[in-house]
Amino acid sequence: MGNTLKQDIRLASEWVAGALNSSGYKADYSLESMKEIDRFFDEQSAETGLISQNRGSILFSLGAYVGETAIGLYGGEWVTDDDDPQGEIKIAVQLENGIIMWPVIRCMKRYDHGQEESIYAYLLVLSDKN
Repeated sequence: MGNTLKQDIRLASEWVAGALNSSGYKADYSLESMKEIDRFFDEQSAETGLISQNRGSILFSLGAYVGETAIGLYGGEWVTDDDDPQGEIKIAVQLENGIIMWPVIRCMKRYDHGQEESIYAYLLVLSDKN
């Protein structure tokens, strides 16, 4: 039996934070660290970038980190469905104020569409709603 999605989220978030920190990005679960996530996307999204080497796992891990950061900043919890074949993509965070966010989907959009899908802006706007 494998891990639950909630277990995978925690492991992936810790893994990517360590990998980011060892690669010169500051990943400390702060709102400011979302700028570092955006910088990582800007620097590593090219065909030869790190993301291309293992895109699914990296985007899941970055989404897990973004969600864990949102929970730390604003309170809330993960909403997961271990029976959904697309459960890793659809993991959501329900914040204490009722807002639901989908951090992996947002990271996929950031990868596909670039700076217009800023991760920093995604979390910054939530600070106005708490």
